[in-house]
Amino acid sequence: MKKTKIILIAALAVTALLAGCKKKEEKYILKMSTQLAPDSIMVQGFNLWAEAVKEKTEGALTIEVYPSAQLGSDEDVIEQAIQGANVAVLTDGGRMANYVKDIGIIGMPYIADNYAELRKITETSVFDGWINQLASQDGIRMLSANWYDGPRHFLTNVQVNVPADLKGQRIRTPGAPVWAKSVAAMGATPIAMGWNDSYNAIQSKAIDGVEAQNTASYSLHLYELLKYIDKTGHFQLANFIIVGEKWFTTLPEHLQKILVDECKAAAYENAAQIEKTADELEKDMVVKGMTVINSDRSAFKAAAEAAYTELGFIQLRDQIWREIGKR
Repeated sequence: MKKTKIILIAALAVTALLAGCKKKEEKYILKMSTQLAPDSIMVQGFNLWAEAVKEKTEGALTIEVYPSAQLGSDEDVIEQAIQGANVAVLTDGGRMANYVKDIGIIGMPYIADNYAELRKITETSVFDGWINQLASQDGIRMLSANWYDGPRHFLTNVQVNVPADLKGQRIRTPGAPVWAKSVAAMGATPIAMGWNDSYNAIQSKAIDGVEAQNTASYSLHLYELLKYIDKTGHFQLANFIIVGEKWFTTLPEHLQKILVDECKAAAYENAAQIEKTADELEKDMVVKGMTVINSDRSAFKAAAEAAYTELGFIQLRDQIWREIGKR
């Protein structure tokens, strides 16, 4: 009997060892999608994130980066993520507002004046509540909210000093209501389309210009088509990386932690590089023929109030500003 017990214990130990080895050998792949061009600084940040995750997980989790909308539109990839596909996507408050309305305020004009203020907003208790709601009610897991691509300006073929100068200008903007209503409040006619379609749309005169950050404008070579960088700084471009909650929960906990921690770390490092590079890119666009217009930001801030009123965001904005010590 004693000998039988010893054999049974040994068999169980071998079984456990084999099971552990099998678990260790399991591999996971995450496909990271973005509309940005392969040479954009933020895509470089995604690649560094992928390298760090691969190293820290010893190859158990691999991130494959797909720029230039290779996996489809952001909206399509978000839906794939919700359904459980192993995809991640760079998104923003405007698109996430389709699920949690109030998070759209992060994409409102002049909600923050710089990256430091944006970070403070994403660290508030209010923002934490939105993250939890996305996960529990909408199946969206936010890996990080601290990616940053700089301030957005209007790029046009007419000088824009005040909101009235945008009258009749068809300006490309993302399709979310927060963005569209904000651009309309500041005087332009918003036209929703994919970012990579903007170049051809300007050439064909389907649109008159765009509103975008320097890194994206430069990568898309818009200096070949547009004359002016109208420096309104109306949006401080906060970006999020999200995956589906269904897929995220299939990961072992230690891989979840590495994925999230390295995403946040890469974002901080990338934001510092963005801030350093944005001015350099602007100077290069000037060398290539563009002219910088120092638009009247106070006039644009005043015009933007109409969007806050229309979307019912004034009280929420004041609450957030009090929490970060801005008001």
